[in-house]
Amino acid sequence: MYAPLLLFALAASPFDAMLERTVQREQLPGIAMGVVEDGNVVYRRAEGMRGDTPDARIDDETLFKIASNSKAMTAALLARLVEQGKLRWDDPVRRHLPSFTMFDPWVGEQMQVRDLLIHNSGLGLGAGDLMLWPEPNRFTRADIIAGLAHLKPVTSFRSSYAYDNLMYVVAGEVAAAAGGKPYDQLMREQVFIPLGLSRCQVGEWSTVAVGNIAQPHVRREGHNVVVAVDGDTSPDSPSMAAGGIRCSLNDMLRWMQVLLDPALVPDWLGSEQRRQLWTLQMPMPLGERQRRWDNAHFAGYGYGWRLSDLDGQWKVAHTGTLSGMYSSLALLPERKVGVVLLINGEGEDARTALMQAALKHYTAPESTSGVDGWLDQLAQARAPSPTEADPLPDTRSTAPAPATALHAMQGRYRDPWLGQASLCPMQGRLRFSVDKSPRLQADVLQLGTRWVLRWDKLEAAAQAWLQPTAAPVPTLELRAIDPDIDFSYDYQDLHFTRTGDCPGNERTRR
Repeated sequence: MYAPLLLFALAASPFDAMLERTVQREQLPGIAMGVVEDGNVVYRRAEGMRGDTPDARIDDETLFKIASNSKAMTAALLARLVEQGKLRWDDPVRRHLPSFTMFDPWVGEQMQVRDLLIHNSGLGLGAGDLMLWPEPNRFTRADIIAGLAHLKPVTSFRSSYAYDNLMYVVAGEVAAAAGGKPYDQLMREQVFIPLGLSRCQVGEWSTVAVGNIAQPHVRREGHNVVVAVDGDTSPDSPSMAAGGIRCSLNDMLRWMQVLLDPALVPDWLGSEQRRQLWTLQMPMPLGERQRRWDNAHFAGYGYGWRLSDLDGQWKVAHTGTLSGMYSSLALLPERKVGVVLLINGEGEDARTALMQAALKHYTAPESTSGVDGWLDQLAQARAPSPTEADPLPDTRSTAPAPATALHAMQGRYRDPWLGQASLCPMQGRLRFSVDKSPRLQADVLQLGTRWVLRWDKLEAAAQAWLQPTAAPVPTLELRAIDPDIDFSYDYQDLHFTRTGDCPGNERTRR
């Protein structure tokens, strides 16, 4: 329980107006926001609905998926193991995972532990993410690491930045090998417990026993709708080192306090490893918006953190994105200021604008562009220009493909990294399905001479073209219809080759 004086101070905070306006304009189902200043929590507010029951409200102990903000915790775990002498940043990955390899075997030999954290592998943006998402799926961490050998690079090793998630899965397994325990156990022992992150969860855990959990929402027909509701148990997700941790607002506030003030837990991590985490390891492209909004001059990636400058001040930050869940955390270390946002709805613009307004409160208090100004700029940037390229193909006139469509192409298929799939008739329709990913199940639709995959349980924006080729061996490829699709739908990296007949069709195809 907080002292009455502190409650009064929090109620009078300038951040209230920012949060309330953001919720109103972006129609968020729920949000939690906290601010640390000079080591003290000066703002803490949780609003809206969790989504598990009609009346369940969010509070500062509600668990949110922090998504890619998990990466900083994974990096901190590795730093602890480095400090304990159990590994080195420049260790070859193969010292800990002997079977590790990449498409280019030389890259697999040269890859160091540090490379796993800084997005310099040479793989394309989000390569292999379909083994992680959509969840749930049946890919294991071993499947994911084995799949790396089949993902073709798009640049040379260490030459450029491209955000990926798979390398963090590898990093989690390196931690497990070096630490002698599973990643989730190490995370609890080395990070959660010593720092007092009492509500954070990772690995397999009982949602019934833990309780008070925010559910993800998407906007449909003007309403927030819960998607992917938790079962009684949250499974041991293979993506946990990259984006599978859940924490409450209070946990994230404590996390920021410890990061900003080492004296709070002096024996947790020494100055050298703290410095390593926030040292620029890989330059990042500096976007035009970042130049204009932040007056930024540089951007780069450390170990699990994005590093840049904001109005002449050092900024350490990261975001997290999963379907229906958004997070953002930013630190101004020289001012001992930190801001965290947790949202259980479609909140990309909300987190961007609200975080910008909150940070400008410290770096440019004279700024006249509040939340509305930043949201307006984001909306204007998305508005199509008169000279914009052709609009998206209209797929509303598609018709379900009959079970006899693409008869010569029907059968079982295999992609080297996503595994087995089927293009087979089912109940009078032609269906496409990936064996290990229950949410990658689709009706095949016809649009003129083209074929469309309409996924059963994914948003409409995730639709894909199905591109069959009959000779010399039947193959299937997928391509995104929407050029602005989330990069984790890496359809372009798939190449399915036919391996056999559909079940029950062996005789008819002889």
